[in-house]
Formats: sequence, C-alpha cells, structure tokens
Amino acid sequence: MTNVKNKTPQAPTGRLAPTPSGYLHLGNAVNFVLTWLLVRWAGGTLHLRIDDLDRARLRRIYLENIFRVIDWLKIDYDHGPTGPDDFLRYHSQLLHLPDYNRILRRLAQQPGLVRGSQRTRTSTAGSRAVPLTTPGAAWRAQVPAGTVIDFADGGQGAVRVPLAAAMPDFIVRRKDGVAAYQLASVVDDLRLGTTLVVRGLDLLPSTAAQLWLAAQLSETQPFNGGQVHFFHHDLLTDATGQKLSKSTQVTGDAGILGHTQGPAVVYRAVARLLGLPPAAGESLATLAAAPRPSTSAMIQ
Repeated sequence: MTNVKNKTPQAPTGRLAPTPSGYLHLGNAVNFVLTWLLVRWAGGTLHLRIDDLDRARLRRIYLENIFRVIDWLKIDYDHGPTGPDDFLRYHSQLLHLPDYNRILRRLAQQPGLVRGSQRTRTSTAGSRAVPLTTPGAAWRAQVPAGTVIDFADGGQGAVRVPLAAAMPDFIVRRKDGVAAYQLASVVDDLRLGTTLVVRGLDLLPSTAAQLWLAAQLSETQPFNGGQVHFFHHDLLTDATGQKLSKSTQVTGDAGILGHTQGPAVVYRAVARLLGLPPAAGESLATLAAAPRPSTSAMIQ
C-alpha cells in the first residue's frame, strides 16, 4: 500500500459511492482512483459507501464486482464494508431509512417545498399534482423559477448551474415511498462527515440540486454551508464518443475487469484528467508520488 501523509485537522473526508446495478466500467474505476488519490494526497479519510436503495436493479454479482474492482485497482479505504455479506448486514442504505424518512417529513412540513406527483420519471405529458398522502405518489421538490446555484469546484473552477431550468421538480421520494437519490445522498454524506465529493461532470445538476435541497432545512444546512467541497472531473467516452455507463455495456461484459491493459489503463486516464506527465500514470505508486496539480488545492 502506498504511504500517505499524516492526517491534519483540515484533511478531507471523501467517499467512494458506487451502485450495485451493473459491472463497473472504466469511468467508475477512474472516479475511484481519482477520489482515492485526492484524499490520500491530502492525508484524508476515505469511506466506501454503496448506494443500494434501488433494489430492483441490485444483483449479488454486481455487489461482488465492486469489491473485486477495488482490489484490482490496489486502492484502499478506511471505513466501510469488507465484503458483500458485511455490507448487506451492517452498511446497507436500508438500515438508514428512518434517517431519510425524518428529513422527508421535515420537508413536507415546509409550505410549498414539495408536492405529490403521479408523473413517471420519463413522462413528457406534464405532472398532475396530488396530495402528499396519495398512495403511489412521488414527492417532487419545487425549485423556484430563476434559481441558480453557484459554487467553487476543484475540477472546473467557478460553476453556475441554472437549477430551475435543469431540474425544476426533481424527485425526493419515489413512488414506492423510499427516499430518492438526491435526498439520500445528502443525508449519507452528512452522516459520514463527508467534506470532499468527487463526481463526473454530468452530475453538476445533481450537485446543484443537493446544495439547494440541503439549504432548506437546518438539519442539512451544513452540506450547503461550505463544509463539503466538490471536484467534478471530465467524462470518459467510448470509441463513438458516447459517455461510458453501466447500461450501455454488453450483457455478460465483465466491465473494467475485462480490460486487456489491466489497471494501468485507469491510472493513465487519471493522469490525463489531472494534466500530469504520462509517466505518472504507469502505476498507482507513480500517481501517488506525482506533484499535485493546482486544481486539487481547494480540497485541503
């Protein structure tokens, strides 16, 4: 294991947050290594947080794949499950449903903040508002018109997201009554004491939605109060220029574990994203030993 600096009071707390809904691809692996690298460079703490609220897509083989990829990449983490069984027994998001539900109840108490909806996620026919108590209704946040979220980002600099245009009524509770991703992610990050979130550039609107959502309640305000820093990295694409995703992988594909170049393909991609010399991407050790780029300075 690569040696790391002693932790300082300002050292970040980061997390790996995969979902067990498919085999992890190159983009997932790059995010893992980039998160690990930024945290280890700063002598911080790293959690493994697996997001499993979407039980319809969870498969045991996908859960196992997460741990296999971490081992294959030779990265480590400080807190979290040691394997699939440990995760399901002691770390599943289902164990934190009371925490999510408490925040959902608080949101429902704020006039005009959320409303019931019977529109499906992919519908283009508009949304029919219904009472929050309606069986089978999703809860949607009501982002005021003109809302714009500004924040400093370690990978992109000053960021401005027109949230009212990008995600005007995002879901906070699904039709099955379970907390949706945007809310659960905020609650989980606050529970873990997360201070560094590393994400792909496509998740800028999600970050903006979470910052806005967190600002609505005193319980979640710390997430929006400068406690959490963000680093959004550029996306990786396939040979056709399409963003890599689990859903586009061929059935039976082993994901990144099947790559002929081994983990070096991940290390090289991380080096390119950070603008490091090509030699820095030859191994995990050379990445960790590389000079820190200025774009990572804000995570200290």
